[in-house]
Amino acid sequence: MAKFEGLKWSSKQMRYGLADKSYELLESDAKVAACSRSTNYAIFLAFEGIRFFVRKSASGTLEAVFLNWDKNLDRFRRSMLFNIGGDSASLVPTADELEDILADRFFREPEMRPLFEEMAAMGAQGYLRPFTVDEEQSIGVTYPNKPAIRALASRYDQYLGEPFTGVVIPHLVRAVGINGTGCLKLGINYVVSVKAVEEAKKIDKAAAAALFLDDQPHLPIEERLITEWDSSCCLFAFSDGTVVKIPENPLILPSVTIGGICKILTHLEAKVEERHLSYGELLRRVKAGELVTVASIGTAGILNRCAKLILVDNDSRVVATHAPDEQHPLFAKMAEAKAYYWNIYRGTVPPLEGMKLFKYSL
Repeated sequence: MAKFEGLKWSSKQMRYGLADKSYELLESDAKVAACSRSTNYAIFLAFEGIRFFVRKSASGTLEAVFLNWDKNLDRFRRSMLFNIGGDSASLVPTADELEDILADRFFREPEMRPLFEEMAAMGAQGYLRPFTVDEEQSIGVTYPNKPAIRALASRYDQYLGEPFTGVVIPHLVRAVGINGTGCLKLGINYVVSVKAVEEAKKIDKAAAAALFLDDQPHLPIEERLITEWDSSCCLFAFSDGTVVKIPENPLILPSVTIGGICKILTHLEAKVEERHLSYGELLRRVKAGELVTVASIGTAGILNRCAKLILVDNDSRVVATHAPDEQHPLFAKMAEAKAYYWNIYRGTVPPLEGMKLFKYSL
């Protein structure tokens, strides 16, 4: 199952109360009330995953680098707004306020410096995890009375990685479009993701990811549309030189990373198409040997190419198995795009037009 490897958390987490705008540092393992709307009903359980890099600036001081994290902050706000009553929407911080809380305050706390010094020395990847909870001890099924944001930072070696095995899981639906939750990072979405990977392992013990179809199980399976992996978006590279990106819709989390990767692929002269991909088309093209590779795209892993994709029917019987065409130029180009994306953080290549780099002295 996809997981972080070589993970080390910051020694502190922060808490920000939305109602009273209070800010404080807590221990890394600080708890939430045992009985709260968040723990019992997943109310006000929204979160965000934000990649960052800490490096030494030209003057020798530490600086934290984020890429396009204004989009992360906007997505985090949308998730919070879904989880809170309309009469309390004004409590949700603006993007500028979130930037101040997380970058200008939390990241500049003296207690955070040892981790950041270590990261700069190692050239390690960084991951910021802000999340929301209802701090009130209550079992009422209502909107939160004490909504708060907490956040931790970490460094890690890799997430998911290559090679990995993926399995299409058509009988489970990750999100329902009519509820408008599939495009948000909410706790309620991810239990099904874990269950789907468990189902994938029944088909192949080595499976680490499940690929979901849409929320129309009444349709013939060939007509259903591919949505995303259990915890990331996907790109399909075909032998005709095209890379297909699934359009954003109520079932697709608007990935910050995939937008940057698609810009880079275009810069590398790959043809990127944004369109729906039916399961029937994918099955046909796999059988015809036209799929070069399918990749997992997400904050933590950036881009990882699937070493084996197992396609099944409605009864979970295997109908086709895909292995990547490692000799096709697109296979290498996908890895090149991943390296370019990460090198923007490192400062060894420039961000492309439309990609915004944020730097904060620590």
